[in-house]
Amino acid sequence: MSIKKVLVTGATGRTGSLVVKKLHQLSDQFEVFGFARNEEKTKELFGSDDGFSIGNINDKSTLKSALEGCDSLVILTSAVPKMKAPPKEGERPVFEFEPGGTPEEVDWIGQKNQIDMAQELGINHIVLVGSMGGTNPNHPLNKIGNGNILIWKRKAEQYLINSGINYTIIRAGGLLNEPGGKRELLVGKNDTLLENPPNGIPTSIPREDVAELVVQALIEPEAKNKAFDVISKPEDDASAVVTQDFSALFEQTTPGL
Repeated sequence: MSIKKVLVTGATGRTGSLVVKKLHQLSDQFEVFGFARNEEKTKELFGSDDGFSIGNINDKSTLKSALEGCDSLVILTSAVPKMKAPPKEGERPVFEFEPGGTPEEVDWIGQKNQIDMAQELGINHIVLVGSMGGTNPNHPLNKIGNGNILIWKRKAEQYLINSGINYTIIRAGGLLNEPGGKRELLVGKNDTLLENPPNGIPTSIPREDVAELVVQALIEPEAKNKAFDVISKPEDDASAVVTQDFSALFEQTTPGL
């Protein structure tokens, strides 16, 4: 079996770093490369910056150099809001995006750049991790820093679908910093899980389970050309059956937004 070369962008993020580490553990199947903005953070997380390209996703020359020779691309880049100042007592915090780091620039233009470069270089498969809530323009996340982050993410997802590249789009619920591999995962479409969660369960999922979904999407043929929402049953749910058969899970998903 040939080893797939995979580039993970957003590789020093909380979910991205988990994906990189999981792929490193499967060295008989994958050769993993990372793309990140901060060299110091890369060394802090991984001990060195070997196999990493340091740059900006809007710098096409650096992006091209990082992607050349790869078979697959995992997109985990996302705009991150910053608090303007500590809120006064009784007031809500106010957030903003740094110059060059707005959702339009990162989640739309930056992701478009990655998709365009993947298309130019003949990349076989893109796994894109997004967020649930994109069908609702009035979702609270869109109001953070007036960034409309879910609207721009949704636009990039449609662009990927239209690109003709094999895709897997994973729209995760609220991310939990809890151990993975201990829950039953549930997939849906167009925010139906968000609006009507089964038995009123929380619409959340551990980051580690999202990272595992990314890895399995690179392995399982059933994941190609699928887009879906995903949450998890609580770990203590007596009715839950821990998800282990990812091929069967992907079979429940469908193409298109």
